[in-house]
Amino acid sequence: MNSYQIRAAGMEDGAFLRDMLYESLYVTEGEEPFSRDVLEEPFMKKYVENWGRAGDLGYIAENGVGKPIGSIHIRYFDEGNKGFGYVSDDIPELGMALLPESRGQGIGTALMKELFRGMKKKGIHKVSLSVDPGNAAAMKLYERFGFLEVGVSGTSITMVADVV
Repeated sequence: MNSYQIRAAGMEDGAFLRDMLYESLYVTEGEEPFSRDVLEEPFMKKYVENWGRAGDLGYIAENGVGKPIGSIHIRYFDEGNKGFGYVSDDIPELGMALLPESRGQGIGTALMKELFRGMKKKGIHKVSLSVDPGNAAAMKLYERFGFLEVGVSGTSITMVADVV
């Protein structure tokens, strides 16, 4: 296993979080990947635009030489500006991704644990997300952290977990 460390995401991490937003877009094996232009669409842009606003909380995993290799974050949305995993104004939506070469090494689990610790400190009791049911690795991780299906939006499942 390669060495890594996890640190809090700062305002300077907006560009990397944008890259990770692209990495989080699930593509079924054999299908064409999304164009990076999708990141300019308002429905996508809102996930990381102006990172560091009130309520934003995130973490970056870095390899042994300090290169970012993954991220996890939460952001609040509201009824007038819903994310794909929106449940309510008082439940933040989680986003996470790892660079392909960093997957399957426990880094996602470590990021999730760190985020849950940070949410507990801030008094956040629930968190939601949206996931493609075909993304078996992500589904397995989320279920291990207590995420349960609460709805379906398009081709994605909306899940919620209690922060414990």
